[in-house]
Amino acid sequence: SKVGFFRGLSPGLAVASFSPCVLMVFTVCSCSVFMFFKKFFCRFCVTLSSLMLLTQRVTSLSLDVCEGKVEIASGIIRSRSSLSEHVCMALPYFSYLLFFPALLGGSLCSFQQFQARVQGSSGLYPRHSFWTLSWRGLQILGLECLNVAVSRVVGAGVGLTDCQRFECIYVMWTTAGLFKLTYYSQWILDDSLLHAAGFGSEFGQRSGEKEYVPDADIWTLERTHRISVFARKWNQSTAQWLRRLVFQNSRAWPLFQTFAFSAWWHGLHPGQVFGFLCWAVMVEADYLIHSFANGFIRSWPMRLFYRTLTWAHTQLIIAYIMLAVEVRSLSSLWLLCNSYNSVFPMVYCILLLLLVKRKHKCN
Repeated sequence: SKVGFFRGLSPGLAVASFSPCVLMVFTVCSCSVFMFFKKFFCRFCVTLSSLMLLTQRVTSLSLDVCEGKVEIASGIIRSRSSLSEHVCMALPYFSYLLFFPALLGGSLCSFQQFQARVQGSSGLYPRHSFWTLSWRGLQILGLECLNVAVSRVVGAGVGLTDCQRFECIYVMWTTAGLFKLTYYSQWILDDSLLHAAGFGSEFGQRSGEKEYVPDADIWTLERTHRISVFARKWNQSTAQWLRRLVFQNSRAWPLFQTFAFSAWWHGLHPGQVFGFLCWAVMVEADYLIHSFANGFIRSWPMRLFYRTLTWAHTQLIIAYIMLAVEVRSLSSLWLLCNSYNSVFPMVYCILLLLLVKRKHKCN
């Protein structure tokens, strides 16, 4: 019956009865199916992106329920409740999962944040929203202009198939810069859409409400000299979601499990698997290298030199990972690995092995 159907869709059964892992397996398997067919049908691209974002929201809500952050009020509904009562109880949860602007993109917000924004009074909205959106529009325009300029540089030069020796490093750096500009522009556009819908960072925080986390922190991403910081700040809300879902629930090798899961979630192309696992190794090396260096480098000139050197190395490693993830195909990945660009992650791999060996000796 219809009443039984909506009783089955009530929050108590739709959310609380499923663990985050079960929900994740279902939704990520759906993502994998869409990812397989995406290369045959272009219209699946938008569907896939929305499905991946829906995956985040479903698991986030499930984790909130399991951790007691969201209370399910289904207990107060009697078994003979009317259809309208069941619909009213399920509506806030469906509204959160199918919130249209969030399915197009933007930072992941929790159910509590969504509920507080919807129930909040209009007095929470600042008067300078127009100027905020205008400023973001100028940022997007500037990034798009840079994107066009870099695109012409990349298009006029040689590719990975034709570059030779050190020229491949320049090709990698400029191509990765093009990818980064595209991501930054899209993230700011998504953030502007959420802001226009009343879910931006400028809309005042209530007491006890988690702070809004934008995906694009360009200043930190471009100036950091640590790969681990870049990993936390790149697509921040997704990084926090992965940390909460996988990293904090893993008993062995949490870092590698998190990046392996991210590769699966993104589609398991050869370049993505290689890129994400390489990223995990680089983050592990980053922790040991900087811990070791901070104990020996004291003078500020040496610190400045060390920071400059590690900044350049970090940006080149990130460019290497980004190209591996974006090119995806096995042939392009082979060209990347066969170039001089592989020297940069190899340096960190060698340092990782030496520092792990030293750590075991000290223990």
